[in-house]
Parts: sequence; C-alpha cells; structure tokens
Amino acid sequence: MLCPSPVRFLLRDPLSSSATGTVRRGAGLSLGDLVVSEPSLPSFPFLPFDSSALFPEIAIMSGRLSASSPPRWPGLLLLSLLLLGATPGPRLCAAFYLPGLAPVNFCEEEKKSDECKAEIELFVNRLDSVESVLPYEYTAFDFCQASKGKRPSENLGQVLFGERIEPSPYKFTFNKEETCKLVCTKVYHTEKAEDKQKLEFLKKSMLLNYQHHWIVDNMPVTWCYDVEDSQRFCNPGFPIGCYITDKGRAKDACVISSEFHERDTFYIFNHVDIKIYYHVVETGSMGARLVAAKLEPKSFKHTHIDKPDCSGPPMDISNQASGEIKIAYTYSVSFEEDKKIRWASRWDYILESMPHTHIQWFSIMNSLVIVLFLSGMVAMIMLRTLHKDIARYNQMDSTEDAQEEFGWKLVHGDIFRPPRKGMLLSVFLGSGTQILIMTFVTLFFACLGFLSPANRGALMTCAVVLWVLLGTPAGYVAARFYKSFGGEKWKTNVLLTSFLCPGIVFADFFIMNLILWGEGSSAAIPFGTLVAILALWFCISVPLTFIGAYFGFKKNAIEHPVRTNQIPRQIPEQSFYTKPLPGIIMGGILPFGCIFIQLFFILNSIWSHQMYYMFGFLFLVFIILVITCSEATILLCYFHLCAEDYHWQWRSFLTSGFTAVYFLIYAIHYFFSKLQITGTASTILYFGYTMIMVLIFFLFTGTIGFFACFWFVTKIYSVVKVD
Repeated sequence: MLCPSPVRFLLRDPLSSSATGTVRRGAGLSLGDLVVSEPSLPSFPFLPFDSSALFPEIAIMSGRLSASSPPRWPGLLLLSLLLLGATPGPRLCAAFYLPGLAPVNFCEEEKKSDECKAEIELFVNRLDSVESVLPYEYTAFDFCQASKGKRPSENLGQVLFGERIEPSPYKFTFNKEETCKLVCTKVYHTEKAEDKQKLEFLKKSMLLNYQHHWIVDNMPVTWCYDVEDSQRFCNPGFPIGCYITDKGRAKDACVISSEFHERDTFYIFNHVDIKIYYHVVETGSMGARLVAAKLEPKSFKHTHIDKPDCSGPPMDISNQASGEIKIAYTYSVSFEEDKKIRWASRWDYILESMPHTHIQWFSIMNSLVIVLFLSGMVAMIMLRTLHKDIARYNQMDSTEDAQEEFGWKLVHGDIFRPPRKGMLLSVFLGSGTQILIMTFVTLFFACLGFLSPANRGALMTCAVVLWVLLGTPAGYVAARFYKSFGGEKWKTNVLLTSFLCPGIVFADFFIMNLILWGEGSSAAIPFGTLVAILALWFCISVPLTFIGAYFGFKKNAIEHPVRTNQIPRQIPEQSFYTKPLPGIIMGGILPFGCIFIQLFFILNSIWSHQMYYMFGFLFLVFIILVITCSEATILLCYFHLCAEDYHWQWRSFLTSGFTAVYFLIYAIHYFFSKLQITGTASTILYFGYTMIMVLIFFLFTGTIGFFACFWFVTKIYSVVKVD
C-alpha cells in the first residue's frame, strides 16, 4: 500500500500507564512501548508514512506493560522504523506482529466481514492446582464438550509445559448479550460405576482446588476479587468448585458466599457471568478490539433445568449423595465499552495485580549492595595488594632476595598444572558455556518483548532451540580446555560433552514423564514430541558439538604465561579458612544473596501458576549474578594462591557452582513453607524437576567462576617476572 502522508507516533512513558507525547531524556524504550497514536491523543510526529491505511494502533506486546515498569532497553525498533521511512516519496508499508499477537477486530453480526469477525470463540486450557503438580486436560473432566472446532496448534514450549488448548462449547456473538443460557446438562447415576468414577474425579478436583483457565482473543478470562488492604486481585483462572468440611469449615472459594454452609458437601460452580470489555477503533470502520474478559463463578441448582433462570439455592453435591444427580451448566455474557484501555495495554490490569514491584526493587538494591561491596574488595586487591606484590616481585634481582619469595609467586611453576579429572571438568565447562549463552540470549529476547506471557510457550521454545543450536561452542570450549589439560582422548571428550549432562537431564525428565503418563496428566509429553526432542538432540546438537570439538582440537593448546615444573610443589598445611571445603561453602553465599528474592517469583510462576513478566528485572539480576560469581571466585582464588595452594581449577568451578546447593536448600524450604502440594506423585515430580534446575544452575554458575578465575590467574602471572 502507498503511504504518502505522515503518521503520528506516541511514546508510552515507561513509568506511567497513560500515553504521553513527550520523550523524556534518557528514558528507556522497549518494543512494547511504541504505539501508533490515535487522533484523540497527544502525539509525537515521528515517521513519514500513513497509519490510517494500516491499523490505528500498532503495538508489539512487551514482557512488561504495567504502570510500574522501570525504564528499559533503548528502542531498537526505532532505528528500523527510521530506515523504513527514510526514502522520500510513496513506498510500500508493512506492519509486523509477533505470532499470535496481531489485533483482531470484532463487530456486530450484520456488519461482519473478512476483516471484522462477529463470533467470539472461547478456548479452554488445562486445569491445574496449587495443591497438586499434576495438571489435567479439559477433556479429562466430565464438563460440556465442544461439538466441533479446530484445536489451535501448539508450539514446543506449550507441549513441554503441558498446555492443552481446546475449543469450548461457549460461543458468543459480539455485542449480543445472553442471560442464563444453557450449555449442557450432565446426569450421574451413582449406581453406575462409570458415572460414579466421573463424579469422584470431579469431587477430588474440587477438594484439591483445581482451576479452569479460559482464553478469549488470546487473553486469559480473569476472575477479579478484593483481597486484603483494599487491593483487587485478578486471577487468570477460577475454581471448579469448593468443599465444606464435615466440621463446617469452608475451604478455598467457599468463603465467598454464606449460602455454602452444608457440612461434608461439595459446591460446583456451574454458572459463569462473563463481561467482555471492548475498545472501539476510532479510525475507519474497523469495528472494535477486546481489551478485557472478566467472569464471576456462581453456583445454582436450577429449578427448571430445561429452561434455567439462574435462581435458587447453590448446586450442592453431598459426599454421601446417592441416586440421580443432575448438573446444568449455564452462562450469561454482557459487553461493555471501555474507552480508557487501549489494545496495546490490555494485559496491564492482570499484571498490576501480581506481586508488587517495590519488592523487585528491594531485590535489585540488595544485589547491587553486594556487588558494590565485592567490587570494592576486588578493586582493593587489584589496585593495592596485587600492585605491591607485582612491584616487589619484579624488583627482586639478587639471589638472596629471590630466596625470600613468598605468596602467590612461589606457585608460578604449578599454577597451570593440569587438574585431576580434567576430562570431567572440560565437559562441565562445555555444557556450562552452552547454558550460559542460551540463558543470556533468551533473557535478551524476553526483555525486548518477544517472549511475553501473551506469546504462550515462546520462552521454553526459544530456550530449547537455542540450546540445540549452541552445540558448537560447547564442543569447542570442552575441546580447547581438555587439550590445554594435556588430554588426548578426544573421542571420549566429545562424546561426553554431547551426552553426559544432556543425558542426565533427559533421563530425569523421562522418569518424571513416566509418572505423569501413569497419572494421566496433561503435562505428560506425547511420544511423538519425545521423539522430536531426541531428533533435535541427536541430529542437530550432537553434530554441532562434533564440529565445535573438531575446531577446538585443531587449534593449538592455550598458551600459558609461565612454564609448568616437572615436579609438583608440596602444598603447606592450610588454615581452616583456606581449606577447600570452607572456601567453597562461603563462595556460594554471596551469589545466592543476589538472586534469592527473584528466585521466589520464579518458583511462584512455576509451581503457584502465577504469570512471570518481569524479564527486565531478571536480566539485570542475571548480569549481577555473573559479576558476583566472578568477583567472589577471584577473591577466594587470590587468598588460596597467597596460601600457596595452586589447585584452583576445580575449586573455582565448585566455589561459584555451590550457589546451586543453596538453590536446592531454598527450593526445599519453599516446598514446605509456601506450597500446599499433597500426594506422593506430586512430591516426586517437584523434587525431580527441581534437580534438573539445580544441575543446570550448577553448570551455569560453575562455568562463570572458572572463566573468571582463569582470566585472573592468566593476567597476574603474565605481568610478573619469572626466572
């Protein structure tokens, strides 16, 4: 399309939920912060092409759209857009969106067209619970099923996370309100074994507080309710039902109504009041866009099941009930225009009700204090102690002075002596490098908004694909260090790099998957997907690892600044603080102190099913973690070298890698103090998946520590004169 006239852009202030027409000096701008302005808003003339021919608002969803967002990345997209608009005269315009994030226009039945839909589809996702690690597909329950409908395609990340999105029997027409519309009726005869089994499964799910997850226009349908301190929490799910114990105590959602009072009774939420909010597109006749979908679950024992009127007492199912039980599922839907919310910021109200950002800032400040403290210590060593050491060592010319040598210069003939188990260390370094690069690139893309909560499964898909493609650096690093350690079994090295760490992770993952299969959970990975993962591993990752190893072995061994003596020097008796184990234990405390608050939010998102969207914070914490691991390891490495202990290779890896042990201890504490998980299978799954995370974290942090110490040792021995 030709675009002769200018478009007006506005920049959303990262610290304000409202749009602004000014650009603050030095403010960060992410992809999600760029929105084409509508005529009624203050705007900023930016690029020379027309927006009226496109959409009245072009937005790329960011990982963080809420009002409390800190300034983030400079707008990389701005340069691209400037280049698009740099050529004078008419030109071709094109808007791009991330997959699944393009806006959809809706209009009334009589106005529908190819560009404007009238039917609003509601999809259902898996059901999960904070009391059980086992999610189940919607079809595993005896709810109303869709007669027909195309199941949305799922990416690799969604399959690995156990998401199962299905079409639902709930269909709406835009701006057409329905009141107490019957969807279906389920009848159970307790004398029949099949019906009794279905009913028992439903009761057990209500007892464990399993939650529905519905999706409208790629947005979660939320249940918003007031919590303490007059705050409103919007939960992207709602319970199947609730239970009153035999002692009369209301569990979970039963506290919302005094009508739920019968003892030893289940109350099922068989009716939902759905309200859909929309924003009318002001430019052209493009209809409206949905900006929110909220519901309120209710329970009714309908007086006339064939013609329900949504009145009467709640739908109760006694634990001792027998005979015939009828459950009628109904819904009401209404529409409301909201002129304040724009399509680009429609996730804000959900994300703003999540755990508060000031805790995140506390985490960042806590981490920064630790980093500043460590940086000061390392700087003091580098600028004062090391400088004095090097100057003193280099001034020793006479034989008498040389005999008075002490400290880290004494071990120059042994500092680059190959470590024990050099094969295993080189393999760990290769796998750790692979994980380190994968983590950095994944978080970088997440910060740019490509892996937001709206783009389901994108985070895991990105991580898996990157891991597969990063086999080359893994093989290269493992080969280079193994060769520098004097190793010659290159075939064993490359095979271990390809299969040892990934094999341990896959074996653990496969055992967890067998448990999920046995439990009939939707989180169980289908056999076809397992074959696909193995194919990615064997057909792409392994060959790339061999290629990297080939180039690593082909290069000359790493040249060290000092020669290694043939006879090893005897290490003197060490004090308690310079012995290996106390140093390793102390080394992991500071890096863990930087991340433990952020770790709480990550574990919440995994096990308590809360959305994680603060990738800007996470990326900053990642950088701080890298710096802290490096500095803590360098500090302890210097102390050990001064004590004439030259076995630094494994110690540097284990010093920062010990952070993973604190991670494991914290995960155990989190399990017993924060989670309500019950059942043997759920407990095994929790600790099985935790062990995978601990191993990955161990390799990741250990590699950082080794590289930092390797750089430090190489640097100091390259500037000191050695006879």
